[in-house]
Formats: sequence, C-alpha cells, structure tokens
Amino acid sequence: MVRLRDISGIAVAMVMTFTSGAVAGPYADDLSKCLVSSTTSKDKTDLVRWIFATAALHPDVSSIAAVTGDQRAELTHTVGALYERLLTVDCRRQYRDAVKFEGDQALTASFQVLGGVAMRELLGHQAVTMGMNELDAAVDKEKLKAARESAE
Repeated sequence: MVRLRDISGIAVAMVMTFTSGAVAGPYADDLSKCLVSSTTSKDKTDLVRWIFATAALHPDVSSIAAVTGDQRAELTHTVGALYERLLTVDCRRQYRDAVKFEGDQALTASFQVLGGVAMRELLGHQAVTMGMNELDAAVDKEKLKAARESAE
C-alpha cells in the first residue's frame, strides 16, 4: 500500500528531477528499471502533464498556464493510480526490496529516473525541439563571443 508520505515524497522527487541528485544503490537501480519498463508512453505523458499542471500553481508561471482545478484533480487522480499500480503490482518486489535495503531515498532516486525519462520523451518531440531552438535566434552571439574571449 502506498502511504500518503510516499506519494508526497514521490511528488517532490518528480518535480525536483532536474535539480536534485539522489544516490541510487543496486535495489533502487532495479526499481528504476522496473518503473521505466512498466510505464507506457501514455503513462509517461500523464506524468509530465501532472508535473506541468502542478508547477503551474507557482505564482510566477500561473498567469501563462491555463490549467483548471478540475484538470489538475483529474491528473492527480490518474498519476496516483499510476504510482499505486507501479508500486503495488508491476514493481512490487523491487519496491519492497529497495525500501527495505536502501530506505526511502531509493524510492526518490527511482522516481527521479522515471521522471527524467518522461521529460526526455517530452523534450525530444520535434515541436518542442524547434521551440527550444528559437532561443538561438534570441541570443546575441557577438556578446557571447566577446564574453568568452575575455575569459581566456
């Protein structure tokens, strides 16, 4: 059974995927592999949508994201069911062993891996890549060159 503490820790891990470096041992590695192999593309998309909807609560970005409370609640329910399925059915043994032998940080590390895989799939989409490449046109390359040369 997934405890509320587990879900809140997982939520933090998912949101912090790119800013935190949890150390993983062999049991967390096994759990990570199971989580990734047990999720479909839809599961990963649901996870990224939930991360986005949750991050959109921050006041600095809420004005540019149109996520309703009902949408967020539905996504939270969907991702909650995903976590439950992964930890109680698909990866039950790996979950038990990881927490037993490596503690809660193994769970955090494993979900960071899954979150990273899901985000890479999202960021790898052609439209997203094209949007990211637009940054190149917004940067003054001469200023960058001058700053680089002054550092040498």
